Amino acid sequence: MSKTTASDPAPSAAENQDLGAAGAQLSTAPTEDTPNLPSLGVIGWARWFWRQLTSMRVALLLLLLLSLGAIPGSLIPQSGQDETKVADFRKNNPTLGDVYDKLGLFHVYSSVWFSAIYILLFVSLIGCIVPRTWQFVGQLRGLPPGAPQRLTRLPAHTTWRTTAGPEQVHTAALALLKKRRFRAHLTGGSVAAEKGYLRELGNLLFHVALIVMLVAFAWGQLYKSEGNKLVVEGDGFSNTLTQYDDFKSGNLFTADDLVPFSFNLKKFTGTYERTGPNKGTPRTYQAALDYSTGPYGKDQKATVRVNHPLEIGDSKVYLVSHGYAPVITVRDGKGKVIYDSAVPLLPLDANVTSSGAVKVLDGYRNPQGKKEQLGFNAFFVPTFGGAASGTMLSQFPALDSPVLALSAYHGDLGADSGIPQSVYQMDKTNMKEFKDSEGKLFKKLLRPGETMTLPNGAGSVTFGKDVKEWAGFQVVQAPGSGWALGGAIAAIGGLAASLFIQRRRVWVRAVKGADGVTVVEMAGLGRSESAKVPEELGDLAGILYDETPAAPEPADPADSPDPDQEPGTDTSVPAEGAEKQ
Repeated sequence: MSKTTASDPAPSAAENQDLGAAGAQLSTAPTEDTPNLPSLGVIGWARWFWRQLTSMRVALLLLLLLSLGAIPGSLIPQSGQDETKVADFRKNNPTLGDVYDKLGLFHVYSSVWFSAIYILLFVSLIGCIVPRTWQFVGQLRGLPPGAPQRLTRLPAHTTWRTTAGPEQVHTAALALLKKRRFRAHLTGGSVAAEKGYLRELGNLLFHVALIVMLVAFAWGQLYKSEGNKLVVEGDGFSNTLTQYDDFKSGNLFTADDLVPFSFNLKKFTGTYERTGPNKGTPRTYQAALDYSTGPYGKDQKATVRVNHPLEIGDSKVYLVSHGYAPVITVRDGKGKVIYDSAVPLLPLDANVTSSGAVKVLDGYRNPQGKKEQLGFNAFFVPTFGGAASGTMLSQFPALDSPVLALSAYHGDLGADSGIPQSVYQMDKTNMKEFKDSEGKLFKKLLRPGETMTLPNGAGSVTFGKDVKEWAGFQVVQAPGSGWALGGAIAAIGGLAASLFIQRRRVWVRAVKGADGVTVVEMAGLGRSESAKVPEELGDLAGILYDETPAAPEPADPADSPDPDQEPGTDTSVPAEGAEKQ
């Protein structure tokens, strides 16, 4: 048996023409013809433009442009996500802000230029996939092409002599190739086989997955919604626009797209590491909820943890933050309760040192009987280090030794001015300080159950014995996310198939030589240069050689066949070391 020979890596175009159908390209990639520019005409130019748009080169270029175009959308504040940051940027950079406005950089994903790249990429992928899909279906419905006239012209080939007849060789070769999962058939006095169709299928799957991801991304951007809500223990939330603390959505989103549901926060539980280098690190963050879907849904119980959201229809409710809400009771000079509520305070550090404001807007009259508003700056620590620590910072995030510091003001909080203001900050423009006996700002440290009496009979403030906790929830409605994930997985699988599977063809021809001995020729052709084709061909040839008895070698070396001669006109001398031992 002769050695399996690997010649040039791949046949040239001229050689492919000599090989006929057997040398046709092993993929569905479109061939590019050089256009005859002087005689193109309108239709010719249109066809040329379409070929360029649907070429892989242009698709990759558009994909690169899309990636580059998304960069300013990540670095520059976007009007659809945070109007406050956009306004601050314009205020601090008026000239650059005008330039960004003209370029659409404050709304990248809805800008004309980004949409143009997006649509062109979409059209390019579809224009590339459709014809290749039909071509691939045609290849699947057809049979592998017959063997070329000269198998020795192929990149990998081998030949040997056998006492078996041509029919016996063809039958053995056909059974062997089918066993190795080749699509094989007998045609034109030879066995033709092909394998590796999954490569092209993976290539098409990759492109289809890209389209799915593009559609899912566009769908998600246009119809997405994202809102945040702070809920204190015992309070509830209904999924309506007016209930959110802040809300942002896609351009085509409407209030009717909100999933109807509501929930109550029954209890928040947080535990922390008590000792060791990770002291203070959260071990458990979970919120126990009672929720219902729709206006008449039954109450159900659920526990929301970090990275384990509650899924209700297309909405997901994430637990994103936590803090404390001291219960504050305010009485006027006559002892009448005018304010009694849990006041959420915002954490400032990992130990939940918190700050905020208590605003009493209605129902208060000063000792002279005049209507006023009260305001208190609040500073809270769940674990107070004591006066000896010299600092008003929490030493631990749990409620081990809670202390509330209040400073008191009276006057007009500006809530009726029509200008929006934060519930966690107090506008002191029209507020006056309560003064202590030394003429300084009246303030006091309170422990749970203690009361601060305001000067001159102005009333009192009590820090309740119970400190409630609050949880911050993010409600996300992102249609198309499942399709995007599926498309990403499919794209990875398709890319892997197109990279690691090689499409190749194998032919086996057995003919009677001049001396009556059967000469077997076997050759393989791969899509691209690869060591797999010669190795696989050598393996197949070795097995087939074992199944067909070897013929004695001719006595005269001159009787050996010339590889460039027609099959069967002569015989060959086995290459040194190639005869089976």
